[in-house]
Amino acid sequence: MWRNFQIFSLVGLIFGLAACATGEVAEPNQVLAVPDTTTSITAGDLRIGPMDMLEVTVFGVEELDGNYQVDFTGLIKVPLIGEVKAVGLNSSELALELERLYGENYLQNPDVNVRIVESIGRQVTVEGAVNSPGLFPVLGRLTLLQAVALAGGTADDSNPKNVYLFRDIQGKRHAASYNLLDIRKGAAADPQVYGNDIVVVDGSDLRENYRDLIRSAPFLALLVL
Repeated sequence: MWRNFQIFSLVGLIFGLAACATGEVAEPNQVLAVPDTTTSITAGDLRIGPMDMLEVTVFGVEELDGNYQVDFTGLIKVPLIGEVKAVGLNSSELALELERLYGENYLQNPDVNVRIVESIGRQVTVEGAVNSPGLFPVLGRLTLLQAVALAGGTADDSNPKNVYLFRDIQGKRHAASYNLLDIRKGAAADPQVYGNDIVVVDGSDLRENYRDLIRSAPFLALLVL
């Protein structure tokens, strides 16, 4: 069942890329530019988005601890205070705002901590010759090696010398090819992966079923080793 879904996804991806006449490809082992929808992500800079799940802890007041999901309007509803705008803030900024609100009427010198435990919409797709393909949240800085590891590592039939990374940059679909063996031994940089990126690890099934289709896409030709 999953293999059928995986094949369907790859067909859609390849045909979508072939239809994009303005697409560009980077040389192997070069780092793609930062995507349109994501700033450089670190754990502290990650901005809260709609439907993200947040863990809020108030030191010494366990009754106020809990997980809260941001709604579609960007608000969370917390005890005593009620609705608080969360979208667009990072964890530290929201924690400071909650400390201010709790301190105004309810607590003396509150100490609040906020952590993003699930980030909807900031996910990386890992497919191809990996052990557990799927969607994985990008909660902090994530590299290509780490993204492949989240998917259970490369499968027995994989070609780790040829890993595709697809990304939208300035309205265009860009692609690059990376050699995981070079990255593992430090001969090439481990590129950063962002939310909405697609990673496809080459493998025997991919080569057998889609080699002709990949070659038919002019700006993907450089990716085929």
